[in-house]
Amino acid sequence: MNTRQSPQSERKGAVMALVLLAIMILAIAGIGLLELGLRSRTMAARTATEIEARCAADAGLVKAVFEMNEKLKVTPWDDSILPEATDEVLPNCGATFSYTATGDLYNGYNIEAIGKSGWALKKANCTLELRGLFEAAIFANTTISLKEGTIVDWYNYDENEKKLQVGTNSIEWGSIDLKNNVFINGDVIVGSGGDPDVVIDASWVTITGDTYAMTEIYQLPSIEVPEYLELLPSNKTINDTNTITTSGKYDGINLGPGKIITIDGPVALNITGDIIFKNSSQLQIVDAETNPNASLTLYVGGNIDCRYGSALNNLTKDPKKLKVYGLDSCLDMDFKNSTDFYGAIYAPKADVTFYNSSDAYGAVIADSFEQLNTATFHYDASLRDVNIDEEAVRFIIKQWSEE
Repeated sequence: MNTRQSPQSERKGAVMALVLLAIMILAIAGIGLLELGLRSRTMAARTATEIEARCAADAGLVKAVFEMNEKLKVTPWDDSILPEATDEVLPNCGATFSYTATGDLYNGYNIEAIGKSGWALKKANCTLELRGLFEAAIFANTTISLKEGTIVDWYNYDENEKKLQVGTNSIEWGSIDLKNNVFINGDVIVGSGGDPDVVIDASWVTITGDTYAMTEIYQLPSIEVPEYLELLPSNKTINDTNTITTSGKYDGINLGPGKIITIDGPVALNITGDIIFKNSSQLQIVDAETNPNASLTLYVGGNIDCRYGSALNNLTKDPKKLKVYGLDSCLDMDFKNSTDFYGAIYAPKADVTFYNSSDAYGAVIADSFEQLNTATFHYDASLRDVNIDEEAVRFIIKQWSEE
């Protein structure tokens, strides 16, 4: 008897086998995709947790730096108790952060921050340094104009120091106007998001460094008169030859032709009104040999008008010995000095103009700056070296690392 199956039966068996094979393949693929999905979801959750922990650590550093700068507002400086926090909650997030500040003025300050989210833990560390007002040679919130042939150079700098900077916060066309043959031995910087080719109006000039846009606004904080000066009774306007040896508060200065104010000591003056030096009058800081402690810090509420032939004559030839701070009510400073100017000017709301051909040594930070006659501006890079008691100093992050 013939028991051989028919071709139709054989085909049915083959189809069944293929169906079973397909089911097995699909099942294996499905299990693999399911496992891949679970792994991806687990990895995504782990990554999100790590990101939260890192963000928390970074937030801890930022808050610690803020707290350090808040401590600077309380004088005298006291680092016996430094900022610290434990398991603060990061808003809108399940993560927490802790931070500790350590160090002293001599060795510097360090901050360690720890961020936690679930099982994830991230650490961030940074070192701090003090930053003052005179980081740039010339900086204006709006415009800078340098006369043909003006030279901007520098001295008292270290080998690896950041380059000299001339810059503006503006991004408007021609905000930095450099006439023919201007020479700048450093960088020229423009406002955040600006195009240097648009902001810098220059032809036939030499810039030894780079031109670029800043990544953030250059902060120009307002200056306030120290409390001890503000509380002093105000004296009348100074209008005659005088020698000043101690700090004081005056309604103004209106010095007649040929009159001289001599500063012979460490003096701070709060001038609530205008300062006017008429022709050939002079404010003079005695030289270091006569009095090594002689210096002048001016807080000016009004405007400054130094007329032709007058002089702010800093005989120490150290720009750090003459600092002029314009308050928010100081809107104009005109200098027609007959001698070289040694000093640092910070007047964030004022238009500062140098008319003279005499050289300037120091730094100028203002709302606008204009050099009308050909001269050389020598930036004293040692103005970057600040101490804890100087005006508007702040801590910034010098180095940052994460684990």
